[in-house]
Amino acid sequence: MAEPDQSQTPESSRLRIRRWILIITFLLIPVTIFYISPIVIMMGASEGIVTGSFLLYIILFVLSLFAGRIWCGWLCPMGACQEIGSPLIKKTVKEGWPNWIKYGITVLWIAAIARAFLAAGGMKGIDPLYGTVYGVSISSVQVLMIVVMIFAGIFIVAFLTGRRGFCHILCPIAGIMVAGRKIGNFLGLSTLHLSAAADRCIDCMTCSEKCPMGLDVHSMVRSGKMECPDCILCATCADVCPEGVIRYSTKGKKFPD
Repeated sequence: MAEPDQSQTPESSRLRIRRWILIITFLLIPVTIFYISPIVIMMGASEGIVTGSFLLYIILFVLSLFAGRIWCGWLCPMGACQEIGSPLIKKTVKEGWPNWIKYGITVLWIAAIARAFLAAGGMKGIDPLYGTVYGVSISSVQVLMIVVMIFAGIFIVAFLTGRRGFCHILCPIAGIMVAGRKIGNFLGLSTLHLSAAADRCIDCMTCSEKCPMGLDVHSMVRSGKMECPDCILCATCADVCPEGVIRYSTKGKKFPD
């Protein structure tokens, strides 16, 4: 009898670790939401204040130059909200024009931020804790109810459109990070990505079935085109593949034999 492939054990552990990280980021929403919210950026901009969320988005853009949308796959509480409720979401987001909506939202949102700063007379200061009470975002029942409604809306979008539908269609953070990824690739930076050994694929389709974004990973593997704007580099496909076909890699590094 053949020995079991021990190389899958770390990947299985990684999958569990990612799930727990997402659960923790979701539970920390009462503390962290104002550091992530695009709405808070607008509120601060109207007063000429650079908020904590503004600073975070700058960091995420820089991160995306080298690691694409890894934030979306490992740390985003909005993504965590959708994945926690994933047993109720049976379909995947269809390819087509809805996937382009997020880019329009991103452009309009950035333009609105710039206009708000101009109307306020420019950037007057930096306040990483803007809108929080001693660093905690949710400090009243009213704010809690607003946040609950926002996250309920995010989940409803995913329920109606497919796995991580909000990430696919409406999220401005996604637009920023996809732009960063494209720029990183254009500049030839050494970027984190997924690579695959198509000759090892046994066509079990597990990678596509388990992808949190509902991507056709199997076709990506078979075509040799693992780069995808909607890939969040969670590596779930790598962790569930029984043959170890998919792995993290960096630009210029070939899949190991």
